Amino acid sequence: MDKKRAESAAKSKPAKIAKRVYEKELFRLQLELVKLQEWIKHKGLKVVVIFEGRDAAGKGGVIKRIAQHLNPRICRIAALPAPTEREKTQWYFQRYTAQLPAAGEMVLFDRSWYNRAGVEQVMGFCTDEEYEEFMRSCPEFERMLVRSGIILIKYWFSVSDDEQERRFQSRLIEPHKRWKLSPMDLESRTRWVEYSKAKDVMFAHTDIKQAPWYVVKSDIKKHARLNCIAHLLSMIPYEDLTPKPIELPERNESRGYVRPPLSDQTFVPDIYP
Repeated sequence: MDKKRAESAAKSKPAKIAKRVYEKELFRLQLELVKLQEWIKHKGLKVVVIFEGRDAAGKGGVIKRIAQHLNPRICRIAALPAPTEREKTQWYFQRYTAQLPAAGEMVLFDRSWYNRAGVEQVMGFCTDEEYEEFMRSCPEFERMLVRSGIILIKYWFSVSDDEQERRFQSRLIEPHKRWKLSPMDLESRTRWVEYSKAKDVMFAHTDIKQAPWYVVKSDIKKHARLNCIAHLLSMIPYEDLTPKPIELPERNESRGYVRPPLSDQTFVPDIYP
């Protein structure tokens, strides 16, 4: 039965984009992201992009490609660890507001305040009262952010259970990916239905006009990356501020400068000469 289901899923998938075409289009989109970055800086915009979704849905890969060629002083990634004991006593949104952008900045949230609507609720890390308060407060919190001038964009990465299972299995095999399998990820495998229900309730409360959810189909990672980046670019009107070609000035003459002997310096060993 599982074999038939896998075969049926494979047939229903669209053809995967060719590697050469993908790389060419990704480079083009990343160049546009650089232009968007300069526009954000020039106009003093404040941009928040939230990336949510199931484990192994491909959020990290998209964030990596977005930030790859951008200035980290303008575009930064916020990936907060579990709250400390002190942070647990704070207003729930407090540690997230500290990560919000100033003028001329864009922040990419690799998971966000929506932890309370997902993992915290499903795993019992918050009380029912805290969960219900979040559902009441979150829409108003986000409307407040938008009124303050923040551009808030929210993405949900949707992955099928078969594809998520395949990615989990690959993480067991590939040593450089094994760190991605946390105890929480393993536990989520047994709670697929609970997470689905939590997501549906979350959407019902927080898919608001001022900050709607945009769903990214992510069974094919390359398609998800291109589609998400293209959509992000379409959300913020920008102009091309690319400067004119730069001419490097001539270097000054040494004028008697003598470099200190190489023996006075400590060098990294030439392991790869």
